[in-house]
Amino acid sequence: MRLIAVEEHFLPSEHVREVMAAQGLPPAAVDPLADLGAGRVAVMDAAGIDVQVLSVVAPAAQEVAPARSADLARALNDRAAEAVRQYPGRFRALASLPMPDPEAAAAEAFRAVRDLGFCGLIINGHTGGRFLDGAEFAPVLAAAEELGVPVYLHPTYPPAAVADAYGAGLDPAAAALLTTAGWGWHVETGMHVLRMVLGGVFDRHPLLQVVVGHMGENLPFSLLRADSVLSRLRPGHESVADTVRSHVHLTISGYTTVAPLQCALTVFGADRLMFATDYPFGDPAQHAAFLETAPLSPEDRHKVAHTNAERLFGI
Repeated sequence: MRLIAVEEHFLPSEHVREVMAAQGLPPAAVDPLADLGAGRVAVMDAAGIDVQVLSVVAPAAQEVAPARSADLARALNDRAAEAVRQYPGRFRALASLPMPDPEAAAAEAFRAVRDLGFCGLIINGHTGGRFLDGAEFAPVLAAAEELGVPVYLHPTYPPAAVADAYGAGLDPAAAALLTTAGWGWHVETGMHVLRMVLGGVFDRHPLLQVVVGHMGENLPFSLLRADSVLSRLRPGHESVADTVRSHVHLTISGYTTVAPLQCALTVFGADRLMFATDYPFGDPAQHAAFLETAPLSPEDRHKVAHTNAERLFGI
């Protein structure tokens, strides 16, 4: 069974300081992030993964000054393209975008997809506290539509005011994890998707397809509750739940237990779920073993493992 992992991160060592700034990347994560060569491929082989879809770890080029963002995104994308050329058939890539300058971001999307052969775009949550329902981001979403590629909406670090409010009084290490990978940035990403629905993004961009990781960023568990409360705000439109299920795909990244998988399958269906490991933060072998033993029909297992990704990303 072919196995395509669609949320697999990297960060060239020469860009660690600039990209992460004061975000506190654990030193132990730097080496596997920087490796786009034989070491990464060996990890893939050991887990039985045929293809990694590469993306720069958050926040990529989104939290640097607008004047620098475009050059940084271009450099990051060129490095990913180099890895794809070096290991054809093993790597594909999502384009990092200079979101502080949406026009430049749209231009980089066209370059990355048309010139470099990238199979999608990645946007790391908010940009300076602004979400994708903001009118300024329309050129980027229109570019994704025109190019026919999905946008992977990945979590990022919360705005300082949010992090301060949620982490107040906690040990700094606990606050940092609670507001990010332990809870906060997952629910924020789910809220981001709902903002896109309520803000009319999918009405204005009906061909736009979005991917969210981490078993749906809490959307499977909460979508029907949100639908019952929010759909009344959109008279004359399809329901919030139907809009989400028409435009959003999920990956299993970071999740290797059955209950969340069953919830995602019940609410979204196997046609909208893809394999991912969140490498190097998740264990590829553990994710692959989970997919192999998960309670799925043979047809659905193949959908999650590769056919959904092949269709959506054109792999």
